Amino acid sequence: MALSRRTFSALAGSAALGFALGGSGGPGAPSAYAARSVPTGPAPAPPSADGERHTIGYDHYSLLVDGRRLVVWSGEMHPFRLPSPSLWRDVLQKMRAHGYNAVSIYVSWNYHSPAPGQYDFSGVRDLDLFLRTAAETGLYVILRPGPYINAEIDGGGFPGWLTATKGTARTADPTYLSHVDEWLTQVNRIARRHLFTQGKGTILLYQIENEYDAHVGEPTGRDYMSHLYKKVRGDGIDVPLFHNDKGRNGHWVPDSFDTDGEKGGWLYGFDGYPSPSQTPPDWGTFGPGGATGGSTASPRTPGFMPEFGGGWFDPWGGSWFDGKGYAESRRTRDAAYERRFYLTNLANGITLHNVYMTFGGTSWGWLPAPVVYTSYDYGAAIDEGRNVTEKIAPMHQLGHLLQRVPDFARLDRAAEVKAEGVKVYHLANPDTGTQVYVARNDGTEPVTTDLPTDAGNLRITVPAHDARMLTTGLPLGKRTLKYSTAQPMLCLTAGRQDIAVFAGRRDDMADLVLKCPEEPFVTRLDPEAAWAFEGDELHVNAPLGQGGLTRVLVAKGESEIPLLLLFADDATAVRIFPYDTPSGTLLVYGPSLLRHAELRGSEVHLTGDVIGETSLEVWGPRGIASLVWNGRKVPTRVTLSGSLMTTGMLPSVPEVVLPRLGRWRMRTETPEAGPNFDDSSWKKADKTSSYSVTPVPDGQPVLFADDYGFHYGDVWYRGTFTDSSGIDEVSLAYTTGTQGLLMAWLDGEPLGTHRMPVPDKNTTVRQGSWDATAAFPVGEKLRSPGRHVLSVLVRRMQHDQDGKGLDTHKVARGLTAALFKGAAPEVTWRIQGEAAPDPVRGPQNNGGLYGEREGWHLPGFRDRDWKAVTFPRAERRQGVTWYRTTFRLSVPADIDASIGLTLEDDPYRAYRAQIFLNGWNMGQYINNVGPQHTFVLPNGILRTRGTNTLALAVLSEFTSQSGPGNVQLTLLGRAAGGTPVAPVPSPGR
Repeated sequence: MALSRRTFSALAGSAALGFALGGSGGPGAPSAYAARSVPTGPAPAPPSADGERHTIGYDHYSLLVDGRRLVVWSGEMHPFRLPSPSLWRDVLQKMRAHGYNAVSIYVSWNYHSPAPGQYDFSGVRDLDLFLRTAAETGLYVILRPGPYINAEIDGGGFPGWLTATKGTARTADPTYLSHVDEWLTQVNRIARRHLFTQGKGTILLYQIENEYDAHVGEPTGRDYMSHLYKKVRGDGIDVPLFHNDKGRNGHWVPDSFDTDGEKGGWLYGFDGYPSPSQTPPDWGTFGPGGATGGSTASPRTPGFMPEFGGGWFDPWGGSWFDGKGYAESRRTRDAAYERRFYLTNLANGITLHNVYMTFGGTSWGWLPAPVVYTSYDYGAAIDEGRNVTEKIAPMHQLGHLLQRVPDFARLDRAAEVKAEGVKVYHLANPDTGTQVYVARNDGTEPVTTDLPTDAGNLRITVPAHDARMLTTGLPLGKRTLKYSTAQPMLCLTAGRQDIAVFAGRRDDMADLVLKCPEEPFVTRLDPEAAWAFEGDELHVNAPLGQGGLTRVLVAKGESEIPLLLLFADDATAVRIFPYDTPSGTLLVYGPSLLRHAELRGSEVHLTGDVIGETSLEVWGPRGIASLVWNGRKVPTRVTLSGSLMTTGMLPSVPEVVLPRLGRWRMRTETPEAGPNFDDSSWKKADKTSSYSVTPVPDGQPVLFADDYGFHYGDVWYRGTFTDSSGIDEVSLAYTTGTQGLLMAWLDGEPLGTHRMPVPDKNTTVRQGSWDATAAFPVGEKLRSPGRHVLSVLVRRMQHDQDGKGLDTHKVARGLTAALFKGAAPEVTWRIQGEAAPDPVRGPQNNGGLYGEREGWHLPGFRDRDWKAVTFPRAERRQGVTWYRTTFRLSVPADIDASIGLTLEDDPYRAYRAQIFLNGWNMGQYINNVGPQHTFVLPNGILRTRGTNTLALAVLSEFTSQSGPGNVQLTLLGRAAGGTPVAPVPSPGR
């Protein structure tokens, strides 16, 4: 059902204001006219499922939530990449604490749909639970359910079964749309219960499709986008919709397709992933004009980047980062990179900013697209083990600034400013007069220069490949900042005083001047600071990074409300947390993380994490008298700055001791290679036509695995024929993704292994299918009359993404043809892949190995008759060998320990291993390719206080000895605190 115009006037934001004030309405209502009517003051409070109706609108500056400006500072995480629902809260709380006010999530169709008409939103797939958790955490949600998402995930999010259906994806093809409608119905049924407009949750924005640059300007593209829009609206989704343009192309701006005449409900967004060596581009509202100018392609909507690089993905072999993996990504796209690029975005009028990724997580099981390996760490600010990295500092500072200082929600480009050696952006808020200067150094050496401002020339130093932001005329509560060489981080009122925090690099000197018509009473609360009053100005100097906060209290003068100035370097600033409660705002300093705060009478109850010994300091409403930290009351004293501070130190986190892995048991498998193996229950591979985009070779049956219902992991073929006496060679054509391989046996004798090449910097651009033909000579002893069996194992490495809208997810997987040299036997084929999907772990957990089909990976499997072995191993065989062990952990309940499994061996040994923890497929290790050696074992699946079952399915080539070599548990991080973790169901035999 389409929404009425009455409903839409509430959605259109500036359009609604335009109607009320006699304007023309719609997103084209004069933005300045609408902006003058927007109330000033604090930004909207953190969102919740409060049961109240809300409006979401916009003008060309920003979103308008209930008529107030909102700058969206969002981070991307994917629930499907963290298969432990308890840990969703952990990551979301870390995001909120470190300045984010929104979380953006993909919902992946393939993750929820094992078969046509079947949908699973339970357990680790509980979308409703995630949305509830986000609301409870106080984060807006940007929902992105596709139907196509890309995301370096199998098939770009398309379910495996879609590869074997009629219809062209990402078009207006009616068969494809019928499947899409069914998917969106399922998602929207849940999303409707969490709309911020209805007071039921915190869904703020909803994305349609993703990076759709196929069929732009063509009827099928317009009809497709129009169909999705009308479907989502008809399902009752009444928040603004948008699309994520793949680059600054101006594709799918408002009015580029039919929306049934509805206006004001569509935002234009575009993504960007610039290289660290690239000069940050001017893509925003103030950038170059025209359709390729970023936000200028849609001048009536706010600058919106649904994805901006918070790192980058890494392909097999680690070729983007010289084999060094995501540690190198985090080094090259570090905090300085973020400041340089994100401040440029802000200076270009981007007020809806989503960092992809903020927590990358794990592409566990058979989720990853062929181009990437298991880890999706991404070099993100929160690493795969849920540890907050140094990259969080600029996100923390900018996020809190944009939430707490409303001046940044409405900025115009101001008079040009030039300074030697740096690029300068100058912006101004037309309502408050606040001036903002971003000085960016794109060079390889630090630059010290004079920056002309309206408050005079300021001497600043900008490090190489970095940027800094300065402000003049900024209101600080009841006072006004003339200028500061340190970046403002937040300003708030706690109790009867205003508090302003300024941050910068370690060993910087903060020079700050306050406008003071009357001489104030100034107290230097830490010896590092200095101050002087001259004329009508208070000058304050404070070094950054001198062991913690530097505090200066400014009282009396023209204001009865004191102003507390806090100065911090990056490492200190990330331990400063504002928190709003119904009784007033708190500011907490000290712990590594503040998760939750509440006032119970005069007691302040805080929960959070500590990773090192620290004091705890809290500013809050008058009358607070005691602190309770993680359920324990701590002794405190009142400081001269008006805070409560612990008299002692919160203790550091205790050591966590991990057991050594031993007592391994081994069993070889691959019975399918034997001539007498019973394959009568396998499917006959006798089809003659396919919906695949891969042609069926002349004279061959369809051998494509997807056509027989096998979509994930390994697939087996057995071809039976008579008389091999004339055969000199067997040629097997096959198609996989990067790093796929094929193994072949004739009558149980290995013919050999063929694998796709290891990518290098020249081949990583080829992110799609890899096809090859493996030719195996047939020895004299295998040539004879009678019955023969050709057995073939193919590791497929999953489906291509469909980024160009060419149905490339339908490229064949598995064998495509079998040819014989010297003879032409008639072959009868049977095929076997994964068994029915695991009802708890889902369709991507298992492939078609014999041990998987028999449950060898599951807890409780009886392996007492397996051979006892020790590591390292050194065997030479072709096929699959399973190893199993159990281990017990006893991590204290109040310690959050992140634990991984590390595998190391001689890099020339050609083998790979599937890692199963308590039956969950935690990823694929390829010893001779890498770069990944450590695999995160998420708590919940990992029993940190109990017994765990670990199984390795090792697939080894005959070309070299195979391991495993050294296999051990690795402590990735630990904190005292954490969130309660419920065990993830892990059924066994």
